[in-house]
Amino acid sequence: MKTLFMVTTSSTHSDKIRNRAAWVSAIASFLIFAMKVAAYRMTGSAAVLSDALESIVNVIASLVALYVIWFSAQPADREHPYGHGKAEYFSAAFEGGLIFFAALLIIYESVKALIFPKAPQQLEIGIAIVSGAAFLNFLLGIYLKRVGKAHHSDALQASGAHVLSDVITTVGVIVGLGLVLLTNIQWLDPAIAILIGLQLGWSGYKIVRESMGGLLDEISPTSLNELGEALEKNRRPGIINIHQLRIMRNGRFHHVDAHLVVPEYWDVAKVHIESQDYEKAVVRDYIFDGELAFHVDPCKKSYCTECDMPNCPIRLHPFKALRPFTVKSLTEGPPEST
Repeated sequence: MKTLFMVTTSSTHSDKIRNRAAWVSAIASFLIFAMKVAAYRMTGSAAVLSDALESIVNVIASLVALYVIWFSAQPADREHPYGHGKAEYFSAAFEGGLIFFAALLIIYESVKALIFPKAPQQLEIGIAIVSGAAFLNFLLGIYLKRVGKAHHSDALQASGAHVLSDVITTVGVIVGLGLVLLTNIQWLDPAIAILIGLQLGWSGYKIVRESMGGLLDEISPTSLNELGEALEKNRRPGIINIHQLRIMRNGRFHHVDAHLVVPEYWDVAKVHIESQDYEKAVVRDYIFDGELAFHVDPCKKSYCTECDMPNCPIRLHPFKALRPFTVKSLTEGPPEST
């Protein structure tokens, strides 16, 4: 029997929260960028310039994320039957690319400052302004990461990770300016800026790498574990085995397809009712919004030892134990014994 059942869920409340977080990010990023530009104009420091260049990335990325989060929340349509969620991966990849480009620009400007040194000025005021910007960035990064994780937004989580890496960058700038202030060793300023550029380049690469994994539907161990727990929690007699499970990630919305083994003596109406009830329960307990699509397989009397169906009229062997739903058993083919 080859039958397909689908159950879907969505969350308008989560969409509103993600959109609000994107607006907060855009406004805060612009304010923090303005503070760092002011600090650079006062100090002329290469390290502060590198920090300000990264903040330009934050501003652009936050504006892109604002649009992408709105776009990804649009419902599925004829042209996009699985929704628009993958747009979030493009946003994260775009941000990672901008970070990498900023890193190259920072390294270029810093090497130039090493060759043609210029002593920074008013370091005390610059340190105070940059410290304030770092504190605001820390609060923003924690907020974006929490909202992104709670409401399954890859774009917000990527932005939060970048903002928190920006905090580390700014702390490095503060330490560097402090050392220049204490030692009067001028080359420390561009040298620290180069280190910042290298760290940013690595951060940008990681964000792009993770985003590409989402675009290519790379296996997500976290998603598989969470789904396996929901499948196991709602298991009931007649749900004998699940295998060849696949997840297509579409932002926060996941499309799941798998083979479901049920008693062969069930008629179509029974299979429909039991499978649909099971799917609804699983989707309700799964941490992501999504849908399940089952290809139904008859047991063919080969699962008797793993089937706890009471009073089975076709049982050939006594029941021993259920086969647990693990990531390995769910994603591989049917058991060899079958």
